[in-house]
Amino acid sequence: MPKVSKESAAQLSDHGPVVDRHEEIDGYSVNFVSFAEDIDATHLLKDLPGEACTCPHWGYVIKGIVTFRFPDHEETFEEGDAFYVARGHVPRAVAGTELLQFSPAAEYHVVEATIRRTLQKMGSC
Repeated sequence: MPKVSKESAAQLSDHGPVVDRHEEIDGYSVNFVSFAEDIDATHLLKDLPGEACTCPHWGYVIKGIVTFRFPDHEETFEEGDAFYVARGHVPRAVAGTELLQFSPAAEYHVVEATIRRTLQKMGSC
């Protein structure tokens, strides 16, 4: 049975204020994400359809607070909350937030590549 931990995750994406340690398991991306600063991903997702994340996520907030904004509402999750968010959201996290997230790998890679390109354009990657 495959497994991964924050320490054993083979992939590291360090974007300064956001560090993402991740690994793929059977078609799913398992991400351990830490936010050193308050983050609003609005500008990072502007090149995606609907200017929002096109990938669903299941997760658990280890500490802190994360909010997912949808066109018609927001969903906020705090330390100890398990969550599911559908496609079409824009995440915000407060400094110090850590979460564990599971996403369909193919969909996640599209979003991650778009964010990486946006950061490169901004000179932040």
